[in-house]
Amino acid sequence: MLIRFKKRFEKIAMGLLSFMPDEKEVKKLQDTINEYESNDKWQLFLWKHEEDVLGAIGVYLDEDSQTAVVQHITVNPSHRNMGIGKDMVNALKNHYGTSYEVIPNDLTDKFLQKCSENSNE
Repeated sequence: MLIRFKKRFEKIAMGLLSFMPDEKEVKKLQDTINEYESNDKWQLFLWKHEEDVLGAIGVYLDEDSQTAVVQHITVNPSHRNMGIGKDMVNALKNHYGTSYEVIPNDLTDKFLQKCSENSNE
């Protein structure tokens, strides 16, 4: 289930985001989390299954082009290859509906392409 990021999940979100290639340094992680907390155009969602948070997906809302640009997508390594990333992308698309088109950035492009290819099978 996709849920909006809340301050109480900060450490979990930072841990998940640290698996992203560009988010390894603590200062960079803190800046990223701060941006999600303070900037309305940055929205972070967590993937919760029962009581566990297993993934995170973050977007930048570009109101001019009506796009939600996926900036971050990460899944706990012990839960990878189970379809959670794809489920997060699909839930995000459902969340935004026709208001925003969900698109990748350079870092998330390959993964979102893979999700689209698997959807067509």
